[in-house]
Amino acid sequence: MTALTASGLTGPHRWLRAHPRAADLLLAAAVFALVMTGSYATAHTRQHPPGPGFVTLAVVACGCLVWRRRAPRAVLGLTSVLTVAAAVAERDGPPHTQVALAAAVALCTVAARTERSTAWRIAVLTVIAITGAVMLLGPAPWYSQESFGLLAWIGLAGAAGDAVRSRRAFVAAIEERAERAERTREEEARRRVAEERLRIARELHDVVAHHIALVNVQAGVAAHIMDSRPEQARQALAHVREAGRSALEELRATVGLLRQYGDPEAPTEPAPGLGLLDRLVDGFGRVGLPVAVAAVSTLPGGQGATDEAAGAAAVLGPLPAAVDLTAYRLVQEALTNAHKHAGPGARAEVSLLRGADSLQLTVLDDGAGPPADGTGSGGHGLVGMRERAAALGGRCEAGPRDGDVPGFRVRATLPLSAPA
Repeated sequence: MTALTASGLTGPHRWLRAHPRAADLLLAAAVFALVMTGSYATAHTRQHPPGPGFVTLAVVACGCLVWRRRAPRAVLGLTSVLTVAAAVAERDGPPHTQVALAAAVALCTVAARTERSTAWRIAVLTVIAITGAVMLLGPAPWYSQESFGLLAWIGLAGAAGDAVRSRRAFVAAIEERAERAERTREEEARRRVAEERLRIARELHDVVAHHIALVNVQAGVAAHIMDSRPEQARQALAHVREAGRSALEELRATVGLLRQYGDPEAPTEPAPGLGLLDRLVDGFGRVGLPVAVAAVSTLPGGQGATDEAAGAAAVLGPLPAAVDLTAYRLVQEALTNAHKHAGPGARAEVSLLRGADSLQLTVLDDGAGPPADGTGSGGHGLVGMRERAAALGGRCEAGPRDGDVPGFRVRATLPLSAPA
């Protein structure tokens, strides 16, 4: 609400709000101009123009308005006294009550900055004091139109100040209500999130505690009576299988609550592996990065070696699913980096070597290559490659090629005994 209000201000309004003393100076000058204009505008004032004493009082009264924010009640009292002095200074003509405009501005300021009951008491006392003094001490007759006009203008000033105060209070109440509603909404959202987390944690605890305890008991029974009573052991194992199935179904239902609307479904196609290496190499070849592939197997009875990407999987033989996927992802990321950083005309080589207990892969290119720390473009490709290899108990190294040979090298070793 405050931001909306501030954004609706124009340039001059915003500047005046930021410089209140300048705004008060402009107001004092405008009030003085209106006082002097009113002093010479009417017919009877042209017949009885105000003298230099009136001008002096008008200057002092309007000048007091510069301090109306700092000392509003003192300014109101001083302008009221000057208004009465200007009205009764000259006895040969109608009272010059135009200085009352400065008192009206001061009264409006006091009413806008004071609570309602006090503001109305001050307004009534000001109206009575100024009007009564002018009627009693000013030129005759006391019931002149200037006296009643003075009563009306000062009363309207008090009402205007009360209206300004009410509007400010209304706007402040709306802003406070909006802020409180925003805080309440955020607190309610946090409370509901905490309750939902507690409920899901409770559900998971119940599911896991119940079914795992049941599986543990039934498995212990099956192990105890496997030799003596095999039929009952098979029944216990059937209970274990049923408990496991129930646990999986309940876990799936509970964890499914965490899936947001619109999340993609779980993929149904098999995970990629080195069997798709030929497609990967062809894809990079079509975008301008020729890739040569060499696969070698040192296992006894293996196919030996090949220089074709399509036969690499057959040469290497069956690999653990995790190793197969990780090897494919490492080659994919290394060739992607080579395509992005090696430059035009670069070539890449992929070497795969399967041993008895590990798979070694090397990706070389003859371009500039990305920085060894993986911070060249703000990405995390090389870091992710190292993390993938480390997750299987292997290692991955990336850096410039040895010697003076230009290019970049990625070398990884993945143990074949890595868990799935």
